[in-house]
Amino acid sequence: MNFSRSKSFTKANIQNVPDNKAVVYRINNDGGKNLYTGIAGRGRVQERLLEHKELKGESVPGGTKFQIAQVENKDRARKIEIQIIKKDQPKFNEQNK
Repeated sequence: MNFSRSKSFTKANIQNVPDNKAVVYRINNDGGKNLYTGIAGRGRVQERLLEHKELKGESVPGGTKFQIAQVENKDRARKIEIQIIKKDQPKFNEQNK
């Protein structure tokens, strides 16, 4: 799985994310630690990342960077998400999904 280079978790950077395929995304802290892993379907990538950014009190405290990986479809994204959550055990994901 090839994730993009880390980008600052800002609205401007989120608006530049491609929206034409499903993605798996990670929200990381400054040290690169995975705090949250999620998926978004085609056409909802920017919206989903903005939901994390705009929730009161930040839905992912300490999340300063994000990465995405485009995949064929949402089913594939879900399988990859589960693998990453099991491996990394991100602090803000429900464990053992």
